[in-house]
Amino acid sequence: MSSTSLGMRRLRQNLVFTLFRLTMLIVLGTLGGILLYVLIHGAGALSWEFLTEPPKNSMTEGGIFPAIMGTLYLTMGAILVALPLGVAAAIYLSEYATEGKALKIVRLGIQNLAGVPSVVFGLFGLALFVGYFQLGISIAAGSLTLGLLILPTIIGASEEALRQVPGTFREASLGLGATRWQTIRKVVLPAALPGILTGSILGIGRAAGETAPIMFTAATFYTIGLPRSPLDEVMALPYHIYVLATAGTHIEATRPLQYGTVLVLITLVLGLSLVAIIIRTKMRKTKKW
Repeated sequence: MSSTSLGMRRLRQNLVFTLFRLTMLIVLGTLGGILLYVLIHGAGALSWEFLTEPPKNSMTEGGIFPAIMGTLYLTMGAILVALPLGVAAAIYLSEYATEGKALKIVRLGIQNLAGVPSVVFGLFGLALFVGYFQLGISIAAGSLTLGLLILPTIIGASEEALRQVPGTFREASLGLGATRWQTIRKVVLPAALPGILTGSILGIGRAAGETAPIMFTAATFYTIGLPRSPLDEVMALPYHIYVLATAGTHIEATRPLQYGTVLVLITLVLGLSLVAIIIRTKMRKTKKW
């Protein structure tokens, strides 16, 4: 290879790497700019009362405590619904299903479901859980709807994590006399757990920040107290932001509260994700492969 050709290859490589770095800087700069803008406009609204009191005076004063708790209820409910179903589906697809055209169609369907707009899931939840199963506008209906929304993400991440477990682990376990299910439960699943948690982290972020699904199935405009059962409706941070920004009677007066609520939602999502990331990191440290 001539020196001219080698020089051109290096030039193209440097240009591509420069483009990648520039793209990364643009993304990080945009994200940082948004977070900084929200922080500047919302930090002034944060106080102990804002975090621990219900809204007052047509939601122009007071706090967002019911919305915080409602978001936690819905997010945890969605994870409780989606995680067992997603992991079970991933185990079947990865460990039991026979490779072929039917399996490819199933995987294609799961990938397509991950890209369906959230409002479609909201209407589906309204028809199925609120209407057909008569759950009404409630935490249960909202959690089930959000669980279906994040289910494709968890299935995809879990299946990929199970595939990354070396085949020698399975062969060694089976060779020692373990059954297939014992191998999956005691060897494959523990090794794949950090990757499964990655899907859960993505699911937590999406479930906590969605507005359209809970608008039809779980969220209420205003309530003072906390729900007493899974069949009660609930306030939630995403829907509360939507109400303050578009449907309130004093939109300009609540502008600081809007940004403060956005800041709390971002902090809540990052906090839940951080906990999951810490757990995943500790589990990865125990892996020897």
